[in-house]
Amino acid sequence: MNITSVNTLNNLSKYGIDSASKASENRNAAFEDVFQSALNLVKQTNDYTNAAEEAETAYALGLTDSTTDLQVAQQKANLALQYTVAVRNNVMDAYKEIMNLQI
Repeated sequence: MNITSVNTLNNLSKYGIDSASKASENRNAAFEDVFQSALNLVKQTNDYTNAAEEAETAYALGLTDSTTDLQVAQQKANLALQYTVAVRNNVMDAYKEIMNLQI
């Protein structure tokens, strides 16, 4: 009886386990990247909002006379907020769709 062929099958099963764990690690890394991108998006939106508020305060106090800078800061904050809300809505829609899947 030749046992070496059974050892070959045993080695193949090890590869299957390793590839499954690598796939799991890749999914975790991908989720972490997406999550960090979302956090950075929220931080950037917050920075734009704070800059717009500072520009409004500076204009109200008379420290600057440039209405153009004020409008640009407000527009950046507005666009960043709209984009963040759109991304959040898409994520929520995807979450709802995943929750409705039946296995």
